[in-house]
Amino acid sequence: MVDPLSISAVSGVLGAVSSSMAGEAGKWAWEAFGGLVQRATGRQIVAPSGAGEREAVARLLVEGARNDPAQARALAAWMSGVPSDDPGRADAVPRLLPASTRYFTDRKGPLAALDKEGGRKPDGRPRQALLHGPDGIGTSAVAIHWGSREAARFPDGQLYADLRAAGPQGAADPATVLRRFLHRLGVPAEHVPATVEDRADLFSALLATRRLLVVLDHAHSAAQVRPLLTAAAGVFTVITARRPLAGLDAVTVPVGPLADKDARRLLTELAGKPAVTAAKAALPGVLERCAGYPFALRAAAPSLAEAPAAGPTPGARPADPAEAAAEDRYRQLSPDAALAYRRCALRPWPGLTARTAAAATGLAEPDAAAALAELADAGLLETTVDGRHHYRPVVRRHAEALAVREDGLAACAAAVTRAVDTLLRLAVAADYAALPQRWHLGPLYAELGPDGYPDEARALAALGAELPNLVEAVRAAEEFAAPELVCQLVEALWAVQLKAGRHDELLPALRAGARAAAAPGTPPRTAGRMHGQLALALVELQEYQEAERHLQLAADAEEKDGHLRGRATAVESLGLLRLRQWRHAEALDCFDRALALLAGIGAEDTGHADLPRARALLGRHRGRALRGLGRFDRARAALEEAVAYFRGTGEGYNTARALTDLAQALIEQGHGTLARPLLDEAGALLERQGATFHLAPLAVLRTLAADGTD
Repeated sequence: MVDPLSISAVSGVLGAVSSSMAGEAGKWAWEAFGGLVQRATGRQIVAPSGAGEREAVARLLVEGARNDPAQARALAAWMSGVPSDDPGRADAVPRLLPASTRYFTDRKGPLAALDKEGGRKPDGRPRQALLHGPDGIGTSAVAIHWGSREAARFPDGQLYADLRAAGPQGAADPATVLRRFLHRLGVPAEHVPATVEDRADLFSALLATRRLLVVLDHAHSAAQVRPLLTAAAGVFTVITARRPLAGLDAVTVPVGPLADKDARRLLTELAGKPAVTAAKAALPGVLERCAGYPFALRAAAPSLAEAPAAGPTPGARPADPAEAAAEDRYRQLSPDAALAYRRCALRPWPGLTARTAAAATGLAEPDAAAALAELADAGLLETTVDGRHHYRPVVRRHAEALAVREDGLAACAAAVTRAVDTLLRLAVAADYAALPQRWHLGPLYAELGPDGYPDEARALAALGAELPNLVEAVRAAEEFAAPELVCQLVEALWAVQLKAGRHDELLPALRAGARAAAAPGTPPRTAGRMHGQLALALVELQEYQEAERHLQLAADAEEKDGHLRGRATAVESLGLLRLRQWRHAEALDCFDRALALLAGIGAEDTGHADLPRARALLGRHRGRALRGLGRFDRARAALEEAVAYFRGTGEGYNTARALTDLAQALIEQGHGTLARPLLDEAGALLERQGATFHLAPLAVLRTLAADGTD
């Protein structure tokens, strides 16, 4: 039972809510607490940041609860409903380690080093090991093989992340990795904190009493890895990298080439003894070219019989054994597969599909799919569980260099442009279908429409599945100095930004959009949209000062354009930021100013047709601000109008959001019975929309409605 008269308990709940604002339940609970503080104190208290300010707010709440039994009951009810400060499930046992290779040879030294560090008795020092060696040498295979062999040491599971995902430096973002880890440890999406610092704190807390292996594969830098490390006594972290990482406090374990006898044994296991015997004359040359690199040996095994008896392969040959192996395999590809090998490597696409490959190569989609399959069979592409493909970095470097040399820069640029355009068209159609009611700027929206998606949920799922490639497409467009293309791509990310909440993944693309907004020739209206989209993501990531700056830039751009609808949106967004800051009166003023701007839009002006919907959205937000100020009758009236409009237009998503807000206002007035059917309707609509990100508050409100009076 929570104690509303305990300052530490109330402060702890505020801390838990603050750290869970990446999820809808956390945002909702934070806003609800702001209203509670406003009503308890009779004055505006700005949302706290940091433990000291949260404790000061907790003191005010406890003081009010001690003086007013009704206030104590309300505080206890909200405290019972907010996210737990330990949301992970104790029974969640992640098993993320990939399968070990069947043919694993030697590596006694690195395995012994892992045995020693992994089995070391707890002495206050973190158990961490860094395996390092060049591309293709087998550091990942050592880590995965050891983890599979020693699984019994870690009854609470294994976490694994490939840190080489596409990014500004070809490195995965720690915030994204932590979100995945927390989810696998039983933390619901709505309880995952917004900031990387809070995610790292929760990750460490959840691992404090667990015996678990963490493998961080293909690390780029110590800074990338540091948020993923923990000092928990039962956790062993194994990191792989191309080189030792300066500043990382871990046991370093070099992984070198296989000895000649071990290389010969691996080649025999892979190709079979008869093939090795038949290629006896060529074997010394093969072993010399492979130089003890397992990747090179695996690439050489299928064509051992065709290997030359001696001497180098004619023509320029890479000095790196892994690149040399890729060269050998490339020369044996069919023409379509060779084309795909070169053209698909021109960008570090996180997940190649047949559609993207077809665009890059000009092949028909079935032929592109067959080419990708051939590349995967040749070991030149790695395949993920969802059937998508990606290159090893060393292989992509080789393929990219071949593309420039054999196809020329103009053909390479055209291939990337076609791939980006294909992804843009996919995103525009899916974004339109996932959120058809909003106003659009990009010219493709009118051309493509929703493109046959059966419902909003499937369109949103398509956007989410392609999101990593779309972010990479934005990077490509920016590198090609195409600000208009950047802006079109970023606009097409709005539905996934609004409904899926993957703000940390979207942030690089949104920042590129804001940079494109400053390019000469970018229309002010487009610039306003770019700054507005970035600002809303920054609000969700609790970067309030930067968010406010971009909202002001958005308003300035819309004013320069004379676009009243856009200015109203910027002012409305500032009001949403003020709600997050518990500045309810200022939020209400922003929403009223936005309404006044809408009133100036004439019948011939852009945005006139959208006015009823814009006013309904503002009505919902006004209802939230009024509820925070304790003006429940006015809040209910505003929210009922919004619900009526969205019901009438069949806009399920916003109907559900307005119903949720109306139900909360009723509950806070003590009308739980009236609220319950509204919550049921909202839940059904959100499920149908695929907007599960917004379902979390409903369960809490149902509990509060059951406890309320009528």
